[in-house]
Amino acid sequence: MGQDGNMKKYLYIGLILPLFFSVQTMAEDFLGAPLVPGGKIVEKTEKRMELKSALSHAEALAFYQDALKDFKDLKFRDWKEATYIEDNGKRAWHSITISKGDKAGTTIVVTKDRWTWIIGTLVLRYIGVFVVLLFLLLGMAFSGAIISRSVKRREAKKEST
Repeated sequence: MGQDGNMKKYLYIGLILPLFFSVQTMAEDFLGAPLVPGGKIVEKTEKRMELKSALSHAEALAFYQDALKDFKDLKFRDWKEATYIEDNGKRAWHSITISKGDKAGTTIVVTKDRWTWIIGTLVLRYIGVFVVLLFLLLGMAFSGAIISRSVKRREAKKEST
């Protein structure tokens, strides 16, 4: 078992060592979005990662403002309960939400673009265009009816005099 045992040992180490380093690098980003250092992963799926960090909201926001300063097509929205960072570009991640008001730290949620959200916004915009056009049509029909009546009254007055 001498050389075969050592060969198996090196093979196992060779297979496990890359896995260890890949797990370690996963803690630094998720779907290409940077993650705050020292954050503890609370929940992780293919489309969403939730972290709990000891940093305050201001510190976490400063980290993301610095880490994302070279990125284009980003919107920072400051809401009452959280700061929402939305990507309007072609990145794999869609948003980063940094919670406010937690005494024990900050919760950070990174989400992936979802087709339901994309299709939903497109359908909503498509319907919205037709609603606007319907209001314009009704407004034009109403004003056209008023103008038509006033023109008929003027013509009736001209004919009667």
